[in-house]
Amino acid sequence: MSIQIGQPLPDVEVAVIEGASEIRRVRTASLFAGHRVVLFAVPGAFTPTCSDRHLPGYVKHFRDFREHGVEVMCLAVNDAYVMQAWAIAQQVPAGLKMLADGNAGFTRALGLEFDGSAYGMGLRARRFALYAEDGVVRQLHVEAPGEFRVSTAESMLQALQARETGAPAAAG
Repeated sequence: MSIQIGQPLPDVEVAVIEGASEIRRVRTASLFAGHRVVLFAVPGAFTPTCSDRHLPGYVKHFRDFREHGVEVMCLAVNDAYVMQAWAIAQQVPAGLKMLADGNAGFTRALGLEFDGSAYGMGLRARRFALYAEDGVVRQLHVEAPGEFRVSTAESMLQALQARETGAPAAAG
């Protein structure tokens, strides 16, 4: 069963990539504790939708999230070196953390994995975005297979703005 709104994020070790040279191992409990975070997941670094639309949307709107006091993190079931190379290739701004979940431990603990073996990809993260406060999920947007609508940067910004103003979020 996948994680639900109101539940704490699982505490698993991941590799965090910040900048061109820093890779460090961190427990997710400490990564999310005391922070407001949008975490979005992609099926794979360097894959078409992920590279052409998903990550670039968050890069483009990174400052908008920061203006709301929200950190942004990107998760993929890839090794840290692939995530680092992808961050460099995508010109990811300082402060947007790339999380490498090489063995899918965090992804499986979230219950948001899928088997991409039919595509030669093995176990991967489903495409999703969530908003967490102090490590507790407050919003969760999981894409239907083959879709790219509810986990976009624009969709998450709308959801955050609706949350802040108390207005209903756009359907997604």
